[in-house]
Amino acid sequence: MAAGVAPRPVLAYLCGSRSCFSPATFGRTDHAMTAPNDSKPAEISRAATIREAMKQGFFGRCPNCGKGRMFHAFLKVADQCPVCAEPLHHHRADDFPAYIVIVIVGHIVVPAVLLVETHWTWPTWLHMLIWPATIVVMALALLQPVKGAIVALQWALGMHGFEEAAHKRDAARGMLAPAAE
Repeated sequence: MAAGVAPRPVLAYLCGSRSCFSPATFGRTDHAMTAPNDSKPAEISRAATIREAMKQGFFGRCPNCGKGRMFHAFLKVADQCPVCAEPLHHHRADDFPAYIVIVIVGHIVVPAVLLVETHWTWPTWLHMLIWPATIVVMALALLQPVKGAIVALQWALGMHGFEEAAHKRDAARGMLAPAAE
């Protein structure tokens, strides 16, 4: 096999039943791997969509448009986006955001406590003053962003009532057939 040439099974997987590099398909704009304007991929990957939705949710924005506010109170998710009217009331985040925050805060605070204990000799009253306050501040600071990311993940994956919206999005992108009526 020549150096730099992908094996036939790899090319068959990437190009389907036809060759990507045959004179008949190379350079055509209607080729499955390119968009009509030949400047961007034809399909947005599902992982990129999930990542972008979770990023928008982490920052408290609508996972659909990225402009509207997801929360109308500290932890109360709005029924719908005020900008694009995407329904958000279907979420079932429940206690999962709190569990994730506990894991994150624990993985940061416990090594910090151990580091302080092994390198310095603080009095007990100082530990009792600093660590509970640190834990409370970190937990409250992370709770809304983590809940937003989890609601956005549910939205992107079409979970808990978001199925219809997910089918419409995927059908519009050409990723799935529309849901059966």
